[in-house]
Amino acid sequence: MKIEQLIGNTPLIELQNIPSNKKVTIYCKLEGQNPGGSVKDRAALGMINGALEREDIKPGDTLVEATSGNTGIALAMIAAMKGLNIKLLMPESTTEERIKSMKAFGAEVILTPAEKTIEYSRQLAEEMADDHGYFQLNQFTNPDNYKMHERTTGPEIWKDTNGKITHFVSAMGTTGTIMGVSRYLKSQNPEVQIVGTQPTDGSSIPGIRRWSPEYLPKIFEAERVDRTIDVSEKEATEMARRMAIEEGIFAGMSSGGALTAALKLAEELAEGVIVCITCDRGDRYLSSALFDH
Repeated sequence: MKIEQLIGNTPLIELQNIPSNKKVTIYCKLEGQNPGGSVKDRAALGMINGALEREDIKPGDTLVEATSGNTGIALAMIAAMKGLNIKLLMPESTTEERIKSMKAFGAEVILTPAEKTIEYSRQLAEEMADDHGYFQLNQFTNPDNYKMHERTTGPEIWKDTNGKITHFVSAMGTTGTIMGVSRYLKSQNPEVQIVGTQPTDGSSIPGIRRWSPEYLPKIFEAERVDRTIDVSEKEATEMARRMAIEEGIFAGMSSGGALTAALKLAEELAEGVIVCITCDRGDRYLSSALFDH
């Protein structure tokens, strides 16, 4: 077996203690079980394999990509396996664990000023691709990102809920996960509701973004999301802590944000089956204040 064959088929765990509406079942899809530790393993494998199959790149070439963390780790892992070099750009506020993980897989990490956010990292990655001839996968515009979720994540959720899912809840960052899963689930049952999570104004939640219009991911199609629910930084933090203590699920802040949205949604429903993406593992955040309580 190859390591890439371990990507996907992640477990769906029914929450036992946190939900208060017992007529609504909430499942968390544990994407931290992927070998690179996050949901981004899927998109990274899809984008790199797609570029290799189209012969846009070949072993020995250099990739450049902007990332807030998890995508970078996934790309570094898969690039190393495929004989590719990679340069990863991200804000200097990225946790130490993520930076060291990327370097462990052989990536070159370039940190950009935190106050300029991931948007500046994206701009610089484009300039480096233009100036040096590096290949940019560009997760924000690359159809292979959402297509991987349409091929894998969506079908897994449908199968593991026996087609009973009524609502799908996901953080929205690059939006690849929610776009691909929406495509598949709606093809099976147009009544399934797709719910995105966004940060409230002024909140900073790694992995969940409210993009300025010029940086809105080009793969995002608003009509594929039925509604969005805003979540505060405080809510996301507290829920990530509760997930560990009450459910034994050790995950990051964006997962806490997505579950917060799922719980708000559950309170509105008479019954239903909600699947929520738990996108990474909590050990990515131990150097931050997330679990200081």
